[in-house]
Amino acid sequence: MLILSIDTCGPLGTVALGRLESTSREGVEKLTILAQTDLPGKTWSAQLLPAIRELLATHNAPIADLAAIAVTTGPGSFTGIRIGLSTAKGLAEVHATPILAVSRLAILVHKANASAAALDASRGEFYFGNYSATPNEQLITRDQFTHPAALLGPKLAVCEESLLAVVPTATLVAPPTAADALRFALPRLHSRDFDNPITLDGNYLRRSDAEIFSKPKTASTAP
Repeated sequence: MLILSIDTCGPLGTVALGRLESTSREGVEKLTILAQTDLPGKTWSAQLLPAIRELLATHNAPIADLAAIAVTTGPGSFTGIRIGLSTAKGLAEVHATPILAVSRLAILVHKANASAAALDASRGEFYFGNYSATPNEQLITRDQFTHPAALLGPKLAVCEESLLAVVPTATLVAPPTAADALRFALPRLHSRDFDNPITLDGNYLRRSDAEIFSKPKTASTAP
């Protein structure tokens, strides 16, 4: 069983191909990451599809053989999220391949074995996800972030030095990748908890710059 994973939410994009196979008579399954390709930042629109084609061709894996496509839907780069999501939807539509949409914050928590995660959203704001009880993700200011982050200490996962400077007690791990997304999505693949591609949208948490900075249209007045 082959699964493709796409992550274009961060400064560095990645695509990965994994194989899920039984390893014993009891039906225990093992996920093997066959390969992962890095995509330099801001090049996703030009390099994402060629990278996927090369990845599949290298492993003789036609799109029809994919059991599912995992896609990281944010939060992060607004343009990156849109490109990754639209690519996943386009590939999935050809053979009705199921889609697993995953949160970058949730992947970070899983990777660090933590309870919460944070990402630098710039402009003095942070993407913050707390999974210690009911999962909750939000965009908050530095003032709103500092106190709960200090209480979490090492149970807060971060992947950026800028955030570690704010919360020195947090756990620093490498940024989430497409391979990390595959590992995180595995339980949902087993339970066939797929997303509806028609209603699936990006996990933006923040409006796009175009929405934030656009000037409202003034009503025209009759002469």
